[in-house]
Amino acid sequence: MSDVLKRRLDESEIDTVLAEDIDFDGMLSFKDTLMIKGKFNGEIKAEGDLYIGEKADITAKIQANVISARGAVSGNIKALSRVELYSTARVEGDIVSPDLIVESGAKYNGVCTMQKKSGVKNEQ
Repeated sequence: MSDVLKRRLDESEIDTVLAEDIDFDGMLSFKDTLMIKGKFNGEIKAEGDLYIGEKADITAKIQANVISARGAVSGNIKALSRVELYSTARVEGDIVSPDLIVESGAKYNGVCTMQKKSGVKNEQ
């Protein structure tokens, strides 16, 4: 198993956390690290890393550097570096990423396209 999935996430290292009681609709953009634990509906376009908590419920088009999912995601995902799907993740949508890590037990339905890592941030 990859060391990436074995490490425990320390929330104190995350710049912003949208807590479990947050229900957010709209466009979200950020440059640093963000964790979503609640509900989100809309679009996420970020330069930083996105962590999706185990109880999160996200319906969105997502673009970020690293996308690490433990919860539910419905929508297309584009990662500039890597997508990590933990055993509790449930993802419905296409993934475009240069690297994909899937832990046993994760549920994924969609098409995955592996692209080379580049410095250019393309639109999804």
